[in-house]
Amino acid sequence: MSQAATTDDAPGGTKPFAGFEWLIAGRYLRARRKEGFISVIAGFSFLGIMLGVATLIIVMAVMNGFRTELLNKILGINGHVVVQPLDGPLTDYEQVAERLAKVSGVKFAIPLVEGQALASSPAASNGVLVRGLRAQDLGKLKLVASTIKEGTLEGFDEAGGILIGRRLADQLGVRAGDTISLVTPRGAVTPMGVTPRIKGYQVQAVFEIGMSEYDAAFAFLPFEEAQAYFNREGDASSIEVYLDHPDLVDEVKPALEKAAGRQVYMVDWRARNKTFFSALEVERNVMFLILTLIVLVAALNIISGLIMLVKDKGRDIAILRTMGATRGAVMRIFLITGASIGVVGTLAGFALGMIVCWNVEGIRAFLAYLTGTELFSPEIYFLSRLPAEPNVRETATVVLMALVLSVVATLYPSWRAAKLDPVEALRYE
Repeated sequence: MSQAATTDDAPGGTKPFAGFEWLIAGRYLRARRKEGFISVIAGFSFLGIMLGVATLIIVMAVMNGFRTELLNKILGINGHVVVQPLDGPLTDYEQVAERLAKVSGVKFAIPLVEGQALASSPAASNGVLVRGLRAQDLGKLKLVASTIKEGTLEGFDEAGGILIGRRLADQLGVRAGDTISLVTPRGAVTPMGVTPRIKGYQVQAVFEIGMSEYDAAFAFLPFEEAQAYFNREGDASSIEVYLDHPDLVDEVKPALEKAAGRQVYMVDWRARNKTFFSALEVERNVMFLILTLIVLVAALNIISGLIMLVKDKGRDIAILRTMGATRGAVMRIFLITGASIGVVGTLAGFALGMIVCWNVEGIRAFLAYLTGTELFSPEIYFLSRLPAEPNVRETATVVLMALVLSVVATLYPSWRAAKLDPVEALRYE
């Protein structure tokens, strides 16, 4: 056997991954009729990788969208830090709120009165969380103030009306201008005991923030009206502090405690929603691992397809080796053949996944129309639309992982092709 056949230098002094290696690999990818079964395996490998990568990108984007949307809506209506008194009623709420608002990193601080009640109308009734806010503070909650669908917030303090969510209005069968009754068990104290308090309020406005749990359970009253209704004359339930950067809450809390000027209990948004966001994170990680198996199975299909291709091309390998092709050249030919399936499948999956992410709400609406069913129920998923937010780092990780698996899957079959002895291959044929 010639010296060229036993070295790793390409024939004729050509460099690795020379044109003839790509040419032969391309011919192997275009299977003939007698190699149809190998072509079918290659096709399924391509589809598997494409669908696996696309599914991973779509699922991770939707779960990121869920987290972002829920976080924005939860923090848009609830304070990032809730400050409650420990040494008596919060009668100096205005002074405390002003001091807290001056702390570096704080956007604003809102005193409020909070209590639970039963909202009822002639059509139905539903439990609600009633919050008493001043009109100037309600205007700072852009998530509420900017989503008014009916009525107006003008004269909120003087009108003495109530602001309710869209889903609550639908459940009670009321609109702006109608009257609903609020019932609380803690009413007036009489010789016969505490009697429930029932009072009617005109629906001044209806908001819709897009999170069904809040649209169905929140109601807002003027601050002084809420004080009178819940027997909290002259004091507030708590002060909610909104930060410029909610993730930096640990850095701001010591300054808030000092600025309060009294004994207070503080709880931040992470502690209040820890279980919820922890469950989302666990579900996200598990889904990533499960869907990665799709890409892994597709990569294993590449291995089986290449092994069959190597057996089928034994005579070709022997001829190439006899003509001077090195083991490295043979290995690179089959490496290119298998890796091409994975690389093209990965890129196609990336393109498909991004297209679906950019049009996910339109696709959902079309499928819902086509099937006549509600594919994304707001009552179950808390949101009124299907969000998708591709993350550059996660998407790059998925694409890189698929590429690595595709290349690694070709190493063993390519190595077997390179180790094939020309004499034995011809004798076997």
